[in-house]
Amino acid sequence: MPKLLQINATANWGSTGRIAEQIGLAAMARGWESYIAYGRNHNSSESNLIRIGSSIEVGLHVIKARLFDAAGLGSSRATKRLIRQIERIRPDVVQLHNIHGYYLNYKLLFEYLNGTDIKVVWTFHDCWAFTGHCAHFVKAGCEKWRQDCHNCPLRNEYPKSWISDRSEANYMLRKELFGQSHNLSIVSVSEWIDGLVSDSFLRNKRRIIIHNGVDINSFSPDYDNSRTSFKLLAVSNVWNEDKGLNDLFELRRLLPAEIEFFIVGLSANQLKRIPEGINGIQRTQNLAELIELYSSADVLVNPTYADTFPTVNLEALACGTPVITYKTGGSPEAIDEETGIVVAQGDIQGLAEAVLRLKEQPLSREACRARAERLFDKDKCFEKYISLYESLLADKN
Repeated sequence: MPKLLQINATANWGSTGRIAEQIGLAAMARGWESYIAYGRNHNSSESNLIRIGSSIEVGLHVIKARLFDAAGLGSSRATKRLIRQIERIRPDVVQLHNIHGYYLNYKLLFEYLNGTDIKVVWTFHDCWAFTGHCAHFVKAGCEKWRQDCHNCPLRNEYPKSWISDRSEANYMLRKELFGQSHNLSIVSVSEWIDGLVSDSFLRNKRRIIIHNGVDINSFSPDYDNSRTSFKLLAVSNVWNEDKGLNDLFELRRLLPAEIEFFIVGLSANQLKRIPEGINGIQRTQNLAELIELYSSADVLVNPTYADTFPTVNLEALACGTPVITYKTGGSPEAIDEETGIVVAQGDIQGLAEAVLRLKEQPLSREACRARAERLFDKDKCFEKYISLYESLLADKN
């Protein structure tokens, strides 16, 4: 029985955690043994879970990152324990997701993996792997990653560094470690990020595009046709400037008061400062509640400034809800002219006009659902991972 070990910051929690869970389920359905090693938050899983490190180790890693711009270079003991687990499990494939997040030492991990014949597949959910610091550089208009990161303009952004800027050293280290990985294949979750990888120091690695998928059986339409009000929804696991929270506040001011306005995923502190006319809801891991929110909305607005291929767009479409998004990263790839509207990044007036347009001329909920079924069915999307793994093992033999 082949064995799959996935490594991610979370397990069955948040978007990348749910993606890892679904890949594990697809693997098990094809006769694989599945493990997920994670750093922080988790929900119950059908895969065998392995906790990497402790809360104290994560906290110490955060301090090291803040002081020395060394995110991903702490957690040495935790990573050595993980390597011992890898040696015990002896996986045929190691599937990486987000290996940043203050829980793992990527230098130790890659030094180990580069010395084995284990097939390594890395899904790029952001740009961190080929920069010297940041996970998303678009909002800064930075192009240094193409040649040599230095003097990072996003040093105070995630993963934040208060004092040091070692973006040049980080860049060179990643270029060496990841570039020398002879068994590495890269999965891009959007055409947009695949285009970036093709211009990076990882351009010569084996690459494949596999869009994220959603459970279209769970995320399905349940629209109340008797409702007469127009409902706008915005959803994120974490709300900040990158996700466009302030743009949503301004959007509320521009829209008529009769439009119901819901923001899901707010922290307790954010709930205290939301403007009048916005219904704020804290982050929920309750899938039934989330599906009800999507299905009852007339439009999902996603004013993101930093995203690779946001799952919220796909979840909305699966529930028959059209999407309005900024032209950011791979976000526009989820929709077409029959299922949503793309607005220039930062054009809040354009967002308002798009909302009012859909209020007067609604898009087909059936078309939204059909697009999700055709392109983003998790069973079809995540089966592609298992086919990739099996092809890699066939090449090995």
